[in-house]
Amino acid sequence: MKKITIFYQPLCPFCKRAFKYINECIQENPELGDIEIEKIDELIQPDYADKFDYYYVPTIYFEGKKLHEGGIFKDEMKDLLTSVLTGKEYNQPTK
Repeated sequence: MKKITIFYQPLCPFCKRAFKYINECIQENPELGDIEIEKIDELIQPDYADKFDYYYVPTIYFEGKKLHEGGIFKDEMKDLLTSVLTGKEYNQPTK
């Protein structure tokens, strides 16, 4: 099973939206449910979070590579999850 790691803060509205989009994407595309989601609350695990190179949350890593940092739209989340599942490259859109 493939696993992504998401660094987040519980009160962050962008993080809440990202988790909502993950759930919606999995409901609409059940095969995406095969991806394990590791959630790291950076306020609870700051020593671990400090080992990674990011500034904004949510930040999503897959196999040690940062895929996305900051706010994310639903279509971007679907593309990210699909890329993890299929092995295709994901490029974070520039905003």
